[in-house]
Amino acid sequence: MEDNGYRKRKKLRQNGVVRPLLTDLYQITMAYAYWKSGKKKDHAVFDLFFRQNPFQGEFTIFAGLEECLKFLENFHYSESDIVYLRETLPSTIESEFFDYLKNLTAKDVTVHAIEEGSVVFPRVPLLRVQGPLIIVQLLETTLLTLINFASLMATNAARYRIAAGKQVSLLEFGLRRAQGPDGGLSASRYAYVGGFDGTSNVLAGKLFNIPVRGTHAHSYITSFTGTHDLHTKMLAHRVTGEEHDMLELCQQWRKELAKHLETLTEEASDGELAALIAFAIAFPDGFMVLVDTYDVKSGSDVKSNGGPTKFHGSRNSEPHMHWPLQRSGLLNFCAVAMALNNLGYKALGIRIDSGDLAYLSNKARETFQLVSEKYDLPWFAKLTIVASNDINEETILSLNEQGHKIDCFGIGTHLVTCQRQPALGCVYKMVEINGQPRIKLSQEVAKVTMPGCKSAYRLFGANGHALIDLLQRSVENPPQVGEKVLCRHPFEESKRAYVIPTRVEELFKVYWENGKICQTLPTLEGIRDRVQTSLKTLRQDHKRNLNPTPYKVAVSDELYNFIHDLWLQNAPIGELF
Repeated sequence: MEDNGYRKRKKLRQNGVVRPLLTDLYQITMAYAYWKSGKKKDHAVFDLFFRQNPFQGEFTIFAGLEECLKFLENFHYSESDIVYLRETLPSTIESEFFDYLKNLTAKDVTVHAIEEGSVVFPRVPLLRVQGPLIIVQLLETTLLTLINFASLMATNAARYRIAAGKQVSLLEFGLRRAQGPDGGLSASRYAYVGGFDGTSNVLAGKLFNIPVRGTHAHSYITSFTGTHDLHTKMLAHRVTGEEHDMLELCQQWRKELAKHLETLTEEASDGELAALIAFAIAFPDGFMVLVDTYDVKSGSDVKSNGGPTKFHGSRNSEPHMHWPLQRSGLLNFCAVAMALNNLGYKALGIRIDSGDLAYLSNKARETFQLVSEKYDLPWFAKLTIVASNDINEETILSLNEQGHKIDCFGIGTHLVTCQRQPALGCVYKMVEINGQPRIKLSQEVAKVTMPGCKSAYRLFGANGHALIDLLQRSVENPPQVGEKVLCRHPFEESKRAYVIPTRVEELFKVYWENGKICQTLPTLEGIRDRVQTSLKTLRQDHKRNLNPTPYKVAVSDELYNFIHDLWLQNAPIGELF
């Protein structure tokens, strides 16, 4: 089915919620008004674009194209849809209109689009949708909802990947905090597209072939009150199959390790030890566990006593904040890990979900290195340290400055809800009707649309980086490598520059025409790879977190004059009294 990141064509499975009625009512009322006024044969062109990059950044990742194509492929009003519309719309609507809707498909629509996973910028259309006015109007809301969140989510994930760096793994843990089941699935999918390595969302793993990851919750640890809760204590050696008493082996190791880790076995929780032993017996090849459940100094559960569950501060924090990890969790983990080693297994690592993550990750790494050197186990020093706990982009950047030793971040709320900016703000604007250009004027220049059918190109400099995106009228000849191109700001006359590109990339491809998808669509892995490849074409200053350099989007000299001539034709002339 799949080859080099691309899939063979077959009818794509569509989200059952995405159907023609997933729209705003005014799309249907406009459709009737068009129909009633005899505009069934009118032909229109719409641009779908956004006006500002999200998260105070200077780039956006385009995502959601495949879902748009699925929607077009399956566009059809069902019998029940027609029944509902007859009951809901005013009784004055003619019956023939519902017959018209019943037979309506997207076969006469043509969609030009930028490749999914590409880095994109404000004002450059992501989609150019053209076809009969009524059908292309009816597509508006659904296309916007499919692209807005997908692109926002992929961009958010890409920013986390840039902040974390290439060597650190990123896991999406946000299903429980997402905006409903559909939001959770979309978040998992597009977090993976943006550069995350896996998800805790099992259904997303099944549907989208995303690696699934997870350990256990604090409730698992607290369900064990002592070693008497261990109903199974025996584990077979990985090679010989001989059964060994894990409780006895772990208690021996805990006693020995306590001397080297300068702690007391009495300060470690027996309930926690029992929970870890039980988990090790259940998953001897997958022993990755939480180690910060108990504050043994006060004898309480950190997660239930208002402990420091959202603290990421400096190493000068209060010592009591580190008791759970230093006195109980690490000791118990190392004891069980060494017992597993005796039986031919290798532990995977730990997860820290509270406290000073920079300090605790360093403390954990020091402990692992100490055990590694003491018992000549090189792999022990490289055990994985996973950190979670309400992490956002700024948290990761701060931890980088503090010199953390974290191998993997589990990120939920801030990622999947895009708390820093909850919407991208894509719009869908008519730019041509029956071959005549259309412009929307506004006192806010940012809201003035660029009329007519346009082509888009990305021009590259000698160093291989993208220099500028150029919009032209579709009737113009494309820019050529090695030839001087005049690039103009669309609305500020004095802002202009010549560019001599070393490479020119045409951004639009025809993805939908004559009722079918006409490009080979990439797999999710292919889109994910495209994101990273596309981001590499940008200079680092465009991608940095603080005060990034704006990327330039320009228009050709011909398009500039076309816009301003049309503007003058449509702008009212005032009177002075």
